[in-house]
Amino acid sequence: MYFTDFDFEDEILDALDAMRFETCTPIQEKTIQPLMEGRDLIGVAQTGTGKTAAYLLPVLNKLCCGGYPEDAINCIIMAPTRELAQQIDRQLEGFTYFMPVSSVAVYGGNDGQRYQQELRGMSRGADIIVATPGRLISHISLGNIDLSRVSFFILDEADRMLDMGFYNDIMTIAKQLPKERQTMLFSATMPQEIRRLADNILNNPVHITLSLAKPADGIKQQAYVCYEPQKRAIVKHIFNGEKPERVILFTSRKDKVKDISIALKKQGYNVGEMHSNLTQSERDEIMYRFKSRQIDIVVATDILARGIDIDDIRLVINYDVPRDCDDYIHRVGRTARAGSEGRAVTLISVEDQSYFGKIEDFMEQEVEKLPVPSELGETPEYAPKKEKSDKKGRRGRRQHSERKGQRGNGEKARSKSNRRGQGKKEATSPSTSNAQQEKAPTNKNRRRRHHHKPKKENQ
Repeated sequence: MYFTDFDFEDEILDALDAMRFETCTPIQEKTIQPLMEGRDLIGVAQTGTGKTAAYLLPVLNKLCCGGYPEDAINCIIMAPTRELAQQIDRQLEGFTYFMPVSSVAVYGGNDGQRYQQELRGMSRGADIIVATPGRLISHISLGNIDLSRVSFFILDEADRMLDMGFYNDIMTIAKQLPKERQTMLFSATMPQEIRRLADNILNNPVHITLSLAKPADGIKQQAYVCYEPQKRAIVKHIFNGEKPERVILFTSRKDKVKDISIALKKQGYNVGEMHSNLTQSERDEIMYRFKSRQIDIVVATDILARGIDIDDIRLVINYDVPRDCDDYIHRVGRTARAGSEGRAVTLISVEDQSYFGKIEDFMEQEVEKLPVPSELGETPEYAPKKEKSDKKGRRGRRQHSERKGQRGNGEKARSKSNRRGQGKKEATSPSTSNAQQEKAPTNKNRRRRHHHKPKKENQ
């Protein structure tokens, strides 16, 4: 389906043409029309499927048609992280190039100049506010923002916001909004807490579910089963086999980010770091250097698993297996975006086998296990579901030729890991419900707004 098949205003079509947007992704094809009809909506789709354009285009089309107050905030978009808020704001900048619609991003970690820019945008009634929950709550508590005339309320990556503990903040913000509004909730997963949130803030929503929490088809998933001390040598082996370009290496702890970065720099690789201890300006600098190809490898925590606007990541390495299936989906989803292809490699230590086994069960597929180079020595067998009563254990895939008498240590570690591994219940698919149509604006006279747009922050 093409974007021209929708009844978009000329300004929207001009922007899509300039940005070379032609064909809709599945989530865009299924959500744009219900949203243009004014219906509340829950959209569940994996990362990298085009959810941002799916909700921005219908809202911008309505604002372009007119009928909304020029001196008020008309749309609130909530994002879990600064990085995602910046990404949404950049996409807004492209879509609104040919139309008189203004926006401002509101998030923490900025200097006084940025804070004043936020204040100016809110006081002048910017059409769209893109905000993180904590920062918006701060402005609400100080009386800096009036949400009484908001017509559109959008939650992007709602599951991530709830994981970060923002449920109460979201409910506080929702209470500031008028009851007569259009609400949209987008998420990669649909756990029970998301259902509870949807019941509280949405009005009889349409449910659109696509490929619930499964990696994109273009991702080639592979893994090495190894001992923890072998991981750095395996990373070196990977980079010896292919030139490291456009690579994100994920690890679970900030201290590991620094250690791995130092080790890779000593080997002559061009490396950057990304974690929560960095200031916003430092994060922006790393992302700018990575996008401009001044950096080949970024070693990061899960802060980089969502909300980055880079479509050509070639390789994702999970140095540690994430403890949550959703985190794995989002990590590997950094590659093979927008219909491209990519590779995701996971290093599975003995302690991580039970977690990776649950990830495979969740995805309903077995990830290819690559052989560890023989010069690195003995490796453990892969047996994440070994029963306690089975003393000999089930024979897993060997990463090299059989070596007698060298299984004892690995067997004990696996048994300990299996006792610790605990899985999470898989979320059930939401049922489809009918939604009541909200009356769309009838004023087709385009507004010609000339108030000053908030100055965009240099990225």
